[in-house]
Amino acid sequence: MMSRFLIVAAALLLAATVTSAAVIPDPVVDSQRTTVRGLRSVVLGGGCFWGLQAVFEHVNGVSKVTAGYSGGSAETANYEAVSEGRSGHAEAVRITYDPSQITYGQLLKVFFGVAHNPTEINRQGPDEGTQYRSVVFYSKERQRRIAQAYINQLDQATVFERPIATQVVGLHRFYKAESYHQDFAVKYPNDPYIVMNDLPKVANLRKEMPSLYVPKRFTGTRRNSNL
Repeated sequence: MMSRFLIVAAALLLAATVTSAAVIPDPVVDSQRTTVRGLRSVVLGGGCFWGLQAVFEHVNGVSKVTAGYSGGSAETANYEAVSEGRSGHAEAVRITYDPSQITYGQLLKVFFGVAHNPTEINRQGPDEGTQYRSVVFYSKERQRRIAQAYINQLDQATVFERPIATQVVGLHRFYKAESYHQDFAVKYPNDPYIVMNDLPKVANLRKEMPSLYVPKRFTGTRRNSNL
């Protein structure tokens, strides 16, 4: 991502836009928490997957978040091809969660409220291109229905100054990204891009949605990380 290395002025401008999260209501249409523990997954795209992974790894009930690509073919499911913006892929994360601890709608609340700006089209902050589009990939009709109802609810309530641009499309396949992209924000918390763009999102999650926030349970190699 060439835009990772934008000039400091642009990064500071972006930081100013993400330090305040939207005040977002709970979804009216949602699934119910199950009475027994289990595992389900959802795939979401909203800008650089570094930030999405960093945020959702702090969400209570989430057991695993994997950075990857979705929307294109297996042949182009690699960072070099996706970065060109013509692969059809979006940078995305696959979130594995326990439906007895958190609902699909609550995950969407984090997604729309703090993880990214859902009103931007084919970009997110300093990153531009279709690979940075806002998108919910649904694997079941229930997911599609809840996601679309929530978008309609937020638009009708004018939660954001502009209409939500998030696409809701069927999931064909999710491809795991290269290993060096996994847990990037935790491994490199002092990276300028992470400091300016992603750490404020994690801070907003803790501030705006404290009941959903948990410390990061990271088992890899830390590099002076406070996440």
